[in-house]
Amino acid sequence: MKLGRCKNIVVVTGAGISTASGIPDFRTPGTGLYANLEKYNVPYPESIFNIDFFTNDPLPFFSLAKSLYPGNHRPNYIHYFIRTLHQKGLLLRTYTQNIDGLEKLCGIPEDKLVEAHGSFATASCHLCYTPYPSDEAKEAIMNDQVPTCSFCAAAVKPDVVFFGEDLPQKYFLNSEDFPKADLLLIMGTSLQIEPFASLVNTVRPSVPRLLLNRDPVGPFTKVPLRKKDYVELGDLEDLVRRFAQMLGWNEDVEEMMRAQEAAMSSTSLCQQSEPQTRS
Repeated sequence: MKLGRCKNIVVVTGAGISTASGIPDFRTPGTGLYANLEKYNVPYPESIFNIDFFTNDPLPFFSLAKSLYPGNHRPNYIHYFIRTLHQKGLLLRTYTQNIDGLEKLCGIPEDKLVEAHGSFATASCHLCYTPYPSDEAKEAIMNDQVPTCSFCAAAVKPDVVFFGEDLPQKYFLNSEDFPKADLLLIMGTSLQIEPFASLVNTVRPSVPRLLLNRDPVGPFTKVPLRKKDYVELGDLEDLVRRFAQMLGWNEDVEEMMRAQEAAMSSTSLCQQSEPQTRS
């Protein structure tokens, strides 16, 4: 990267990049989301994101969704590092499994982002796919109500991809992006959910793959590693900060964080003052 050999970097991320923002990942024993679903009365943890289970009983997901909706958490250093890749003209695309919206919140442009498992930004009927106002869906869910489709009366849900649903069309940009990549950066993922997990195997064999993660996962569990595969394990935010320091980017990332946080705080204050101004 310092020599300018990496100009089309593809980033692949999972829930681990958001734990530093206070959002639990899915699979960590004891603290992960799947380990704390007893109160939702589901037959097995993953069923809360299963479309057939949702069809029969949407309430467990809606109860969980109240805590998952964007707005309560801020992007962290890792998100801003990815944005720095974009600012420096090196980011081809970032593919995320996350539905927390923190990539957008930190300023990564829409055309550089693939939210492979959807997001809360839009909503639609889970049966007939009729669009539904996302703000109205959120208001109903926050008030323990089930938003229903005006066309077929089925339950409406945020456009988060459940097990058993099709991936968003944008996901299929991977067929163009991964063959173009000259560096694959993988962070904060268990690489257990298909077909997302297999994306990392679609870059050219000569392309370096760097895993920054808590544990070795997927093809990085093999011994010996494939030539051009590299692994650094530990606390992800610490690893990414070290990486940025090696590149001489730490000040750039931190300055971007300060500027974006100031902008978000200013926007929030303006929104809070609007009702008073109108009255």
